Amino acid sequence: MARNITLDAATVAPPAPQRRRAPAWAWGSLLIAAAITAPLVAVILTAATVPGASFVHIATNTLPEMLRNSALLALLVALMAGSAGAISAWIVSTCEFRGRRMLEVALLLPMAMPAYLCGYVYTWLFDVAGPAQEAFRSLTGLRYGQYWLPEIRSLPGAALMLAMVLYPYVYLLCRAAFLQQSVCLLEASRTLGHGLPRTFLHVALPLARPALAAGVALALMETLADFGTVQHFGVRTFTTGIYEAWFGMDDRGAAAQLSVALLGCVFLLLGLERLSRGGRRFHPTTTRHPPLRPVPLHGWKEAAAIVACGMPVLLGFGVPAGALAWLAATTGDPLAAERFLPFAVNSLLLSGVTAAIAVLLAATMAWAARMHPSPLRRAANRVAALGYALPGSVIAVGTLVPFGLFDNALDAWMRARFGISTGLLLSGTMAALVFAYLVRFLAVALSAVESGLARLKPSFFAAARVLGRTPGQAVREVELPLARGALITAAVLVFVDTMKELPATLIVRPFDFDTLAVRIYNLASDERLAEASTASLLIVLVGLLPVIALTRAMRAAE
Repeated sequence: MARNITLDAATVAPPAPQRRRAPAWAWGSLLIAAAITAPLVAVILTAATVPGASFVHIATNTLPEMLRNSALLALLVALMAGSAGAISAWIVSTCEFRGRRMLEVALLLPMAMPAYLCGYVYTWLFDVAGPAQEAFRSLTGLRYGQYWLPEIRSLPGAALMLAMVLYPYVYLLCRAAFLQQSVCLLEASRTLGHGLPRTFLHVALPLARPALAAGVALALMETLADFGTVQHFGVRTFTTGIYEAWFGMDDRGAAAQLSVALLGCVFLLLGLERLSRGGRRFHPTTTRHPPLRPVPLHGWKEAAAIVACGMPVLLGFGVPAGALAWLAATTGDPLAAERFLPFAVNSLLLSGVTAAIAVLLAATMAWAARMHPSPLRRAANRVAALGYALPGSVIAVGTLVPFGLFDNALDAWMRARFGISTGLLLSGTMAALVFAYLVRFLAVALSAVESGLARLKPSFFAAARVLGRTPGQAVREVELPLARGALITAAVLVFVDTMKELPATLIVRPFDFDTLAVRIYNLASDERLAEASTASLLIVLVGLLPVIALTRAMRAAE
């Protein structure tokens, strides 16, 4: 006789999975994000004070000029860098001509050239007493005042210098976007009678709009953060105003208020394209991606393609690097045997320490979000990445304000309790400078590490766990060796960016502590480019490291 067996649901339901509690180190991402945002909070709080006489003077006399120059500079750089990057990316992606493979790599070379170095070289070349005008006068027999040439020390000249070294941002992203587009759409446009130029304007470029906008946004953030170029060209912008308010007027409040205004410009740029894009989508409607067949070019078309791709390389890297190499070989730094080595050691030491700490922090944040995902940790990683959008001058102000308050409060307390003055423990120290670099460049390391972890299959970690490894052992023995390339890439990028950083170094550096970038700035400000050429050439050579890494990555992806 069958019996009816009634089972309670609780007896057959599987036990609820117990959520593994995150270890203490996994909460470090929240602390790191809080530390990275501290300078931004400090700048905003300091700017909230009542404007003083210095800021009133600036707002009345120079703020309109700063706004106008910054806006016009951003517009010109966007047009020039966007055009050079997008057009060169389209040509090397869709056309076949002599030297194309070499130009694919050479178009990245201006990334190794800081914009202020370009500005120093071109003003030396084309000033009244420069080699170019002297050669022109000797050839024509004309004297100064009897001819007209465009003034290099001007706002358009500064925009050209910035665009020549920043267009690789646009080139890299647009080239990747063009290679990933559906070939069917491009061939359909060609079938309908459109040539390569019309296909580029009406099909490929609209589909690559997100990549174009992202590249231009990166170029514009670097433009608004630039100090050395605009200061050398005599163009008053927010960064020069912040420097003048801090050092010329000794007014931290005015510097913070200008910093907040500059931050508003940066975030406005980031939001405009997103709003203009609306709800439109830019992905292809087909999954068919046959290999892109480059169109062979001959005759004048081939010559035009070589000129269009070669001119940005020549202007952005060839001319400045050649001039610096010639000056270094013929003149060079007279202090090379005495003080140049300490300058180089300071730069290498700061860059190495910053790169090591940045990779350690980025790895902690990336693996915390990977092994213990939560909306809070994802938000912390995104907040920590905001530092790259902050200009170096803003970060410098935001670093020194809280550090100075801490030093003053500690000194007052020690005097009152023990009669001892502690002095400045954090302000104007290497620790403060490294912290400012980390705020600025941690996003670079975090992006590289996260992209490297995204390529690791989760099955590797699961297999290590099945074989009895703890989560920490699985990370150390399996994932860490596999992600070694991403960690090295992150370290190289932070190292090079730190070597080139100028505004934060000028403001935060300890007294009588110079780096190669500061040495170049001081000499170039005195019109002594020949002496600055040695340090400049070393920075350019170090800047070639990420170009080499990007070149290998591009070759591996093909």
